[in-house]
Amino acid sequence: MARGDKSAYTDKQKRMAEHIEEGYEKRGVPEKKAEARAWATVNKTTGGGKKSGSGRGKATNRAPAKKGGAKGGPKGGRAAAKRPAAARKASAKKAAATRSKRAGGGATRKRAAKKSSRRS
Repeated sequence: MARGDKSAYTDKQKRMAEHIEEGYEKRGVPEKKAEARAWATVNKTTGGGKKSGSGRGKATNRAPAKKGGAKGGPKGGRAAAKRPAAARKASAKKAAATRSKRAGGGATRKRAAKKSSRRS
């Protein structure tokens, strides 16, 4: 089998590579590089050719397909950083007040209630 021969791959693997390649091309990766990356991803995911005669079947590993997503996209916290410090401080105080109001003391209230019931 010559290098780059895809005869050992199943139709599903070929479709997979095609979809991955399209995704790379959409992002502006050159065609040849996109194809190489796509097949590298398929190999990493499926463990190489899956057709009969190409060795034992192996479980698929989805991690390589998910890997790139974490790199792009807007980073969190930018909107908060743009707000003035006074506004951030005010909303933090408001949130703290709400938390303490909703918490209502918890165990200390129970203890106080027990003490008052003991006295009578």
